[in-house]
Amino acid sequence: MQASVPATLESSPPVLQARGLHKAYGNKVALHSVDLSLQRGEFVALLGPNGAGKSTLIQILSGLFVPDQGDLWVLGHDIRRHAPRALAQLGVVFQQSSLDLDLSIRANLLFHTDLHGMPRSLAHERIDAGLAQHGLQAQAQQAVRALSGGNRRKVELIRAMLHQPRFLLMDEATVGLDPASRQDLMRSVEALAGSGEVAVLWTTHLVEEVANAHRLVILNQGSIAYDGTPADLLERNSGLSLEQAFLAQCRRAQPTRPSNKTSGAG
Repeated sequence: MQASVPATLESSPPVLQARGLHKAYGNKVALHSVDLSLQRGEFVALLGPNGAGKSTLIQILSGLFVPDQGDLWVLGHDIRRHAPRALAQLGVVFQQSSLDLDLSIRANLLFHTDLHGMPRSLAHERIDAGLAQHGLQAQAQQAVRALSGGNRRKVELIRAMLHQPRFLLMDEATVGLDPASRQDLMRSVEALAGSGEVAVLWTTHLVEEVANAHRLVILNQGSIAYDGTPADLLERNSGLSLEQAFLAQCRRAQPTRPSNKTSGAG
């Protein structure tokens, strides 16, 4: 059954607040007037077909791209003016792995804690706790190259949480995983949101991964086509499956956007 967000968390200031995000590459508009917010303890699924603008949105939210227009705050920190403060509250697991395959699990994790200026004693304490939580203590000195895809993702999730961020961005993190590993990763991330301290944005193109989300955001042709619960989407599309309802929503949402002829390629 779909989880609900406690009212006390809904009334707190947003962890993420994006307003009017716009991004174009030459004449091609990738994002148009995108508004998005996440509260503490909220698990939000971002779903969209190929070419919907998900990758551009993720790159903006993670600080890799700058929007042509619009504003973005993480825990009240403007990412344009105070990027280090904003990004310090962000944990990311990207679709493409960024682990060093030839280093051990522990060495990969220590590299991350060093980047955040974490004292070694605290770093080892948090690394040990993360490894224990995901059952990887015995493999701590093993090279990442020898791990299964599912265990590599576990290492990336541990790494993303070592600096205790308040916003976790999961960018199509289940791509290439077998069904059991996919479910295991989703349960771990849902539990993080369930702790009430972390807001999770889970991006995917797999409809079956969004059924238990607190909110579902559908991005289509660079604009938000739907922002609500999966249950409400099903109610709007009575008699359809969630996948059919998603496709119907995308067909109905055909935004009219002006081309951007002045904006340079990104």
